[in-house]
Amino acid sequence: MNYADLRREYISKDFDIKDTDKNPFVQFETWFSEAMEIDKDDTNAFVLSTCSKDGKPSSRIMLLKGVDDKGFVFYTNYLGRKSKELLENPNASILFFFKELHRQIRIEGRIEKVSREESAEYFHSRPVESQIGAWTSIQSSKIESRKTLEEKFEKYSKEFNGNEVPLPDFWGGFRLIPDYFEFWQGRESRLHDRISYEKENGSWNLSRLSP
Repeated sequence: MNYADLRREYISKDFDIKDTDKNPFVQFETWFSEAMEIDKDDTNAFVLSTCSKDGKPSSRIMLLKGVDDKGFVFYTNYLGRKSKELLENPNASILFFFKELHRQIRIEGRIEKVSREESAEYFHSRPVESQIGAWTSIQSSKIESRKTLEEKFEKYSKEFNGNEVPLPDFWGGFRLIPDYFEFWQGRESRLHDRISYEKENGSWNLSRLSP
């Protein structure tokens, strides 16, 4: 495979500061809605990048489960690597890629845990099998085989036996509170559009960045 020969040309409409909303959350909703009109499958998927206290980075795909006036919400197991890193170092970045529109949105900020009540409300909205799956997995721990996991799932299925599945203490949500947004759009001749929002003294400052 010759990776150097893999390339494409980006042809997109103009994207300028004058076309953007002064509120980055509104601009996010605009681009997200436009992406949903083209393809609803996994539009809410994003790359979450974290960093340990020793400076070692890691990334993984997550699913956006909420946006409010404070930030962007996702849910996970609090025992896994990502959660341990977020609790050690709350600085994180999330990245959305909308392939068909030649767009990406990068959002940086600090992480906080959502309330137990908010986590419980989302947890009980999930399919029962997913709720039991949360009890089954001690995320990132080493296991002998998939059979071990399946046997544990069966054990919890019998234990809960049709009753409401309680929210595990080790499972819940995080919220990324942004202080930086960047909206990127691919353009001809690699002269891409990049519009950034930086938060200063409670206000958002917009800038155009060189590609």
